[in-house]
Amino acid sequence: MNQSALVVGGVSWDTIVRVAALPDPRPQTLFSQACHEAVGGTGAGKALNLARLAWRTTLHCLLGDDDPGRRARAALEGAGIRVLAEPDRNGTERHTNLIADSGARLSIYTHYGTFEPAFDLPALLAQALAHDVVIVNIANYARALLGPLKAAGKAIWCDVHDWNGRDAYHRDFVTAADYLFMSSDNLPQWRDELAALIADGRTRLAVCTHGADGATALLPGGRAIEVPAVAVPAIVSSDGAGDAFMVATLHGVLAGRSIEQSLEFGALAGALCVQSQSLSSERLIPPSDWSCISTPTGYRSRGSAP
Repeated sequence: MNQSALVVGGVSWDTIVRVAALPDPRPQTLFSQACHEAVGGTGAGKALNLARLAWRTTLHCLLGDDDPGRRARAALEGAGIRVLAEPDRNGTERHTNLIADSGARLSIYTHYGTFEPAFDLPALLAQALAHDVVIVNIANYARALLGPLKAAGKAIWCDVHDWNGRDAYHRDFVTAADYLFMSSDNLPQWRDELAALIADGRTRLAVCTHGADGATALLPGGRAIEVPAVAVPAIVSSDGAGDAFMVATLHGVLAGRSIEQSLEFGALAGALCVQSQSLSSERLIPPSDWSCISTPTGYRSRGSAP
């Protein structure tokens, strides 16, 4: 596969702090077990996983003229990603993530990027139309790309994360997506929500992840596919697991694999990611033999495994 992908939005520079457990809501002092800084954000996570799978990857994002922005760019370009960065007058977005021994994460937005930045929409649209696949993240500025992409007939892949079904901020992305991914964390009625999108023909594939309980995909005609999570010996961090799952599923679909097999590869990629400190596991590789995906030991024999 020598296809190209454009990822739009979602880059930050993060401080990652390891703690024994996430804090409960009371005044207290926490002692970290370890601390490091790294590139973060859902756009970075998707781009890094695409690069692992040998996609020609371009990431459009906002970066400040500051040290965090330069470090984020260097990390992404070092992974083989082409970075198209619009200048952010507020500076590079920053997060502080607390990661517990269980792998649970608490993310604090410590510095915000510009909500409505100036950027060259026609140039971005031209980039999107020149790539085989477009992933639009829920950065507010990326919203302006949705209408032009639909008008051009370009398929949109989108991840709305832990949308609760009510927040209007996400609705444009939900209704525009041809391939929609989300989490059931804050959406008890996720099946009804996805079924409605599929029924009115707006969505070709809707996938909801359930953490350790796997994922469910809904397709036109009401067909549902369940895929279990891949068991892992220990969780290092859940950061980036959803991005890895989506990208690996996308990789399978675009490689012409069945939805079942694509989702199984997504589950495997997510399992690899949660055992890594980074947003993409160095053990993630393009499958040479798709028949081994449902048996992780077969994938391990080719250099990558849970």
